[in-house]
Amino acid sequence: MLDFSLALFGLFLSLPLWLLFSFAILLEDGKPVFYIQERVGEGCVIFKAIKFRTMGHKNKKGSRIAVFLRRTALDELPQIINIVKGEMSFVGPRPLVPQELYVCEELKIRSRVLPGLTGLAQLMAAKNSPVSEKFKYDISYIKSQGIFLDIVLILRSFGISLRGRWDRMNKPQA
Repeated sequence: MLDFSLALFGLFLSLPLWLLFSFAILLEDGKPVFYIQERVGEGCVIFKAIKFRTMGHKNKKGSRIAVFLRRTALDELPQIINIVKGEMSFVGPRPLVPQELYVCEELKIRSRVLPGLTGLAQLMAAKNSPVSEKFKYDISYIKSQGIFLDIVLILRSFGISLRGRWDRMNKPQA
């Protein structure tokens, strides 16, 4: 219920950003504005996750707005709709694509909770880490989840987004 209430409030507050980002995507790269992809949710139920489209038609990297949206993770903003619909939570393991469904103990545990916009694995594991390492963080989160941990993870995620640092998360230092 807390996710639903916060998501509805966030949807209302973020509406100007939705309009701005949609207009910028249309202007720089055309339609469609959104990217919809099947993902695996709680109980291994398939749902359609929605994001702002960041892969360009004109070039593979996308437009300036696309680069900005990826760096700040604001391309994920439309997933607030998935939270309102009860398909996702603010915090939890990231939803898998159906092709990643394979039988393993970690998957059974991961599918007991709603997937989230952010989670322990996104903050602690390098982007190029093997799935098995990310799953360990997901399992750790599931075993110790609570409102305090969720608030800490949300605040850290907001900080990274505000600094536009998601593209630099957990990269090995040279």
